[in-house]
Amino acid sequence: MNAESSPQVGQLVKILKGKDAGEYAVVIAVVDGKFVQIADGAKRKFDAPKKKNILHLELCPSVSSEVVNSLKENGRVTNGKLRFAVIDFVRTTGTSAEKKGE
Repeated sequence: MNAESSPQVGQLVKILKGKDAGEYAVVIAVVDGKFVQIADGAKRKFDAPKKKNILHLELCPSVSSEVVNSLKENGRVTNGKLRFAVIDFVRTTGTSAEKKGE
């Protein structure tokens, strides 16, 4: 993670540590300067986000405008929009979410 960058709501992240290492998720809330809440809409739903240390995440330059707009309008976002944001990011960047241990 770059020292000058800080996570923002709707930003895509790659998980570096933990059982979900190598997978992508979306920041749905910034808890404080050290922690964020992430969800991917599939394994980790919006209603049960994972609290994650930002040092264990790689911040991607992409921010999902659909997620940001939905959170501003309704205070929540559908799991389908989260899944779409992750799949769309992976498709456009040509990266693949590798399984842990590979």
